[in-house]
Amino acid sequence: MDSDQKDSWLERQLRERIKELDCLYSLVKLIEQNEDSIEKILQGVVDLLPGSWQFPEIASARIVYKERTFQSSNFKSTQWNQKAAIVIAGRQEGLVEVHYLKKMQQLDEGPFLKEERLLIDAVSDHIAKAVERIKTQRQLQVERQALQDANAALHDSLAQSQREKKMIGLSIQAKIEKIITPIFYALQAEMDPRQLKYLDLLKKNFADIISPFVEGNQDVLNKLSPVELLISNMIKHGLSSKEIANLRAISPATVNRHRESIRNKLGLTNRKINLVSYLNGRVEE
Repeated sequence: MDSDQKDSWLERQLRERIKELDCLYSLVKLIEQNEDSIEKILQGVVDLLPGSWQFPEIASARIVYKERTFQSSNFKSTQWNQKAAIVIAGRQEGLVEVHYLKKMQQLDEGPFLKEERLLIDAVSDHIAKAVERIKTQRQLQVERQALQDANAALHDSLAQSQREKKMIGLSIQAKIEKIITPIFYALQAEMDPRQLKYLDLLKKNFADIISPFVEGNQDVLNKLSPVELLISNMIKHGLSSKEIANLRAISPATVNRHRESIRNKLGLTNRKINLVSYLNGRVEE
């Protein structure tokens, strides 16, 4: 090979490498511009590939992905072809093909260069990664939408539960006012001051049927004894230690010991939290 022939050969080799690099650059750009569409990427690739091979004037391309086929406008299946599998998660899901429309001289792989083998393998690898990324994004969108739907359904369910709870409360309240309240008024006229204290406490406990005593404070029920629950109920409704002592026929000192035990069991010892506020669900440090 003389000097001129060598220069011509080197020039051809350089042109081919530039075409290959340009193919890969254009492929990356194509994927970036269509990052949410597998179909547009695959059609764009088959339009891009023929011009990147050594004999673009007789080259055509096809991609088979699952049950769909994408091909260049001049595609024709021939015996002179080069193929590369599209492998995703270890499984072949498609095939990239370049076909020459007529017989050419034998080179490294039939009529194809070894560099073209590297190129088609690189193209199939880029396609596989792009498809896998898009499928993952779509799955995430489906899961995100499902989560949003579940949250919306939960919100609607909670709202419906609150409406039903309110309706039940109003119904109970109406029955209390219609049936129980008149009896309270009749008893009130007949009672002495001590009995009136119990009657007042009874009225407040009926109110708790609508707004439960331990609402938001379930640990009260779990931690206190029956006697402590009764005294807590009186404290909650504003009775003093002396008033509780009179109603229970015990000494104020005993009531204070119950208070200390209640605070201890509820974790309020040495904390600046008002017991009445705590029992009413209005905690203030």
